[in-house]
Amino acid sequence: MIPKLKYEGSNFLLLAGPCVIESEQMALEIAERIVTITDKLRIPYVFKGSYRKANRSRIDSFSGIGDEKALNILRKVGETFNIPTVTDIHSAPEAAMAAPYVDVLQIPAFLCRQTDILMAAAQTGKVVNIKKGQFLSAEAMQFAVAKVRDCGNNQVMITERGTTFGYQDLVVDYRGIPVMQKTSNCPVILDITHSLQQPNQASGVTGGQPALIETIARAGIAVGADGIFIETHPNPSIAKSDGANMLPLDLLEGLLSKLVQIRQVVAKF
Repeated sequence: MIPKLKYEGSNFLLLAGPCVIESEQMALEIAERIVTITDKLRIPYVFKGSYRKANRSRIDSFSGIGDEKALNILRKVGETFNIPTVTDIHSAPEAAMAAPYVDVLQIPAFLCRQTDILMAAAQTGKVVNIKKGQFLSAEAMQFAVAKVRDCGNNQVMITERGTTFGYQDLVVDYRGIPVMQKTSNCPVILDITHSLQQPNQASGVTGGQPALIETIARAGIAVGADGIFIETHPNPSIAKSDGANMLPLDLLEGLLSKLVQIRQVVAKF
């Protein structure tokens, strides 16, 4: 389904990279490290990076280095390593703008019910990854998927990223993974790092629980998620967005090695 995807069907899918494109050097460094790891473990890999962060807590929060500059970096990552790439779009017009640069268009969770943005993404012919709204049931996602398919595009997948729990926390309902696989009949990815966000903090900076990344990831693979989504950075403490819930890049190989072993066991049943 995704162009340039290696090892498809042999393992869980991995969408991973920085939260936002900070620089060309940073993006290429992260991509090179992850490609080396995923080639070793035979994991199909899509590089993730947002060209702009539209949903920020404060007006002075970092949002990006410029749309065209960041999109060109995403294209360079894809061409340099011959891997597919994914980025978020935030409005219907952005679908046509971003599509020439990436292989997968991602719909942010808060926008997953917006018909115009789903239709615009579908009409580009690209793979569409819909983040499940923190406010929606698993069953409700079939209608978002249907909007993409009704536009003649069957290349669609869903990403679970937790459900709002009170004002400042999220929980993952693992029942939703098989439910969405059945009711929407498409691959379901588990977003590990965003599921561990603690939004709406009084400081205006989103918090997180990165110590639980392995816990969430293990459980997701065990219940049969088709893939996982992880934001990673060489030094999360200085990341310009979502550093509080990112995985340090040096820890990625160890985590993925464990998940591959879990996947191999699950596949036997």
